[in-house]
Amino acid sequence: MIGLVVLLLMGSLLAAKPYAQGEKPFGLPYAGPSGPSTWMLSQLYGNTIFAYYQRNEIYEAGQGLHFGIDFDASCGTPVVAIGDGVVSLVDSVTHGALPHNLIIDHDNGYASLYGHLLERPELTPGERVVRGQVVGLTGDPDLDCAWSGHLHLEIRDAGVYKRLYNPATLIAADWDSLALVGGYSSWYARDLSDPRRWQHIMDQPKISVWGSPLNDYLEAWPLAWQY
Repeated sequence: MIGLVVLLLMGSLLAAKPYAQGEKPFGLPYAGPSGPSTWMLSQLYGNTIFAYYQRNEIYEAGQGLHFGIDFDASCGTPVVAIGDGVVSLVDSVTHGALPHNLIIDHDNGYASLYGHLLERPELTPGERVVRGQVVGLTGDPDLDCAWSGHLHLEIRDAGVYKRLYNPATLIAADWDSLALVGGYSSWYARDLSDPRRWQHIMDQPKISVWGSPLNDYLEAWPLAWQY
């Protein structure tokens, strides 16, 4: 009997063990395939051109980087959980991504944040959700759904939410193919003193909320854009 208890305890500990480095435990936040009539990539995670030139304003809290990945989709498009977990926060003001958002804590130590949702998710903290379950609807930060409907997806450390990770490194998907649509080749700002650094979707740094800026370059390309 004692041996059986020990085995059960060992099994539960192994189940809760974080995923191995390089493993991709999550899925995409949309159930259907990418395409012009469904959803497409918009702004990637990391040192995007837009984030770089807004590094001291919009993205100051993220060390000058874009916190997550944006997926363009029409308002009302269902958003699904990227993994099994427990609802932690609904409509958190602290973590932004308004008008509505959702945070799910996952068993592997990560948390997923779904931002710019159309309406308050019909979920309550402590509720269990499963991968692929509809947890919200795509919305628009401008509130009118006129042109900027999109989902903002982040992956953070569960419970604390002060560390952010590149979702592309943790979501199983053909990112190279997904990124072929749009101006992918010019989506990242280039540090002219180290021009090869942070130039691919998988080559982006982790973020510590309100940490020191990571991209205060002396010279950057492209030249300053007017937004």
